[in-house]
Amino acid sequence: MKRRTFVKALPAFGALAAAASGFAQEAPKTAQELQPIALPKPEKDGGKSVLAALWERRTNRNIRAEKLPPQMLSNLLWAAFGVNREKGSFGKGGRTAASASNSQEMDLYVALPEGVYLYEAAPHRLTPVVAGDFRARSGRRGGTTAPVHIFYVVDLTRYTMGPGQPDRSIGDPEVQKSYYFTAVGLIAANIYLFAASQGLVAWFHNCDKQNTAKEFKLRPDQRVLFAQTVGYPA
Repeated sequence: MKRRTFVKALPAFGALAAAASGFAQEAPKTAQELQPIALPKPEKDGGKSVLAALWERRTNRNIRAEKLPPQMLSNLLWAAFGVNREKGSFGKGGRTAASASNSQEMDLYVALPEGVYLYEAAPHRLTPVVAGDFRARSGRRGGTTAPVHIFYVVDLTRYTMGPGQPDRSIGDPEVQKSYYFTAVGLIAANIYLFAASQGLVAWFHNCDKQNTAKEFKLRPDQRVLFAQTVGYPA
């Protein structure tokens, strides 16, 4: 083949190579292509007792990559911050973890291998936020292959001074800080106890707050606080 002919043929070879690689590796999905995940109804029975789980509660960073079954994931998220009664205080449903004036200011962003989802407690489902594997944003010390990474995000707009609000200090940023840090601790404790009762392990830790906020497309009045990793023990 002459040099001029070869040079002209290079783009065609490149196109063929790209097509061939496309068969081997599927193109990444967009957030619009991810489907909402309707979680199974959470179970009310099973696992160890509360006292037994307290004996087993601990941090374990050695977590397998094995995915959690849908029912286990459903139970985990419900135990963390699900709806456990239709009527709570201030006209809202009750949740498995308390919050100041039932503000329910915490959102759980769940990073799975295929994408990030927002846990919506009332319909008990996961709604897509962004496609792609963002588990590394929560991981340290090599724990990024664990199947479930939960990011704690506070929404400051939920601290309202609406009718019947007895807490007149709820608009104070320093007071809000004490409230949302307490809320994170309550939810994280639920996850630790659930993990201990089900033979799972959990790890509460810091995370990449700056990049996570950008990639999850958070508003300025939403803040990434911490993350928690859950899965089977390695």
